[in-house]
Amino acid sequence: MKTKLRAFSAICGCCFCLIFLSSCRQPNSFLQGTHAQVQRVISGQTIEVIINQSQPAIMERVRLMGIAAPDLRQQPWGLAAKAQLENLLSGQQSQPSVILEEEYSRQDSYGRRWAYLWHNDRLVNEQLVLAGYALVKSDATQDKYTQRLLHAQEYARLMGLGVWNPQEPMSLTPQEFRKQN
Repeated sequence: MKTKLRAFSAICGCCFCLIFLSSCRQPNSFLQGTHAQVQRVISGQTIEVIINQSQPAIMERVRLMGIAAPDLRQQPWGLAAKAQLENLLSGQQSQPSVILEEEYSRQDSYGRRWAYLWHNDRLVNEQLVLAGYALVKSDATQDKYTQRLLHAQEYARLMGLGVWNPQEPMSLTPQEFRKQN
């Protein structure tokens, strides 16, 4: 009986790992969105892209949806979040190709497009949270990938990654920091 129970537990554990890992990737063939080339990373949550689907090509600023990265002045986390986003987008291309997935069409108060960012079949928003370089936005309760982002944040918190590092934790959320400064 104990052997059967151990085998069942091992199978369930493996299934959980496979489900978790498969949820982290989504093949481009299933993605609906706007194809663009990244021109530069502005902060840990904002990029500048060129959208080639329109003629002439349009340069736009994009705010990553569902996350809040530390402000650039919020040191050392702001520059670390920007560097992590640059790292996630780096590769052989000088202008990485990405897919912008919009849940609904709107802009923020700075005129930036809100979008989930996909690069190499990975949700970049989630990767930033998973590594501890961004938090899930508190008002993201109804967004498409909120549960994925919350699971990634819990993992980063439990592992003490990035802003969750117990030796140097971030004391103010990005929103609190911006209100005070």
